[in-house]
Amino acid sequence: MDQALDRFVRQVGHWEAPRWATALDGTAGNRADAVHALVAWVADAAADAENEPRRPVPRLTNDLALVDQLRVVVADLLAAAPGDAVLAEAATRLTALRHTL
Repeated sequence: MDQALDRFVRQVGHWEAPRWATALDGTAGNRADAVHALVAWVADAAADAENEPRRPVPRLTNDLALVDQLRVVVADLLAAAPGDAVLAEAATRLTALRHTL
């Protein structure tokens, strides 16, 4: 998971607002929407692992904060120790999104 996150951050961590706003082929959203959806999924996985209720993840007005949001929810997921299957799925989703972007 750490390696997948590091690769993702190296790819998108330097992006400016116009790059985040680029539409994704075959979807109604843009790159920022896709990353926010992953942030929400990881937050839900962490809540499930902690046996806590799921909570909505706010969509911040500055897309440049998405990388930090992702780092925070991944840290929460790792701290929750959800098991190998959930961590593998999270890493797979993160890698797939990195390739999509």
